[in-house]
Amino acid sequence: IKPLVLTGLVQPRPYMPATIVGLVAWMGGMVLAMTPIFLFPRRGGVPPGKSFVHTTRLVTTGPYAAVRHPQYLGGILCIFVATVLLYPHWLFVVLAVPGIAILFWSARVEDTHLVERYGAEYRDYMDRVPGINLLAGLHGLRARRKTT
Repeated sequence: IKPLVLTGLVQPRPYMPATIVGLVAWMGGMVLAMTPIFLFPRRGGVPPGKSFVHTTRLVTTGPYAAVRHPQYLGGILCIFVATVLLYPHWLFVVLAVPGIAILFWSARVEDTHLVERYGAEYRDYMDRVPGINLLAGLHGLRARRKTT
């Protein structure tokens, strides 16, 4: 995207409020996208010396208490939403639509894999926590905390 802007092939017209929201979306997205790198070794039963992808326990705390796939949500925010806000141009909107759809589809595929791996525990988690919808996830988290 930056090469398109830097070479002048695409000439977006920045709008300061959108730029500010875009920077916030980028920062929040990066935090969410990096969540498993830091959280899985601590709470996921990752064997010493192994990568975070070798988690052995289902992690349902931190951002995972609000959404099942914070890393996909983070990708949507920091790649697609932030780009459209930071570089407002119709081409980036057109590129964002299939990109977001692919990440939603990837999250669904990941759910299938995790049901196979964790069984009923993951199905129960799926019933409680939305996949990517952060607003619904925060609302559900709030409601669950009120009942406990």
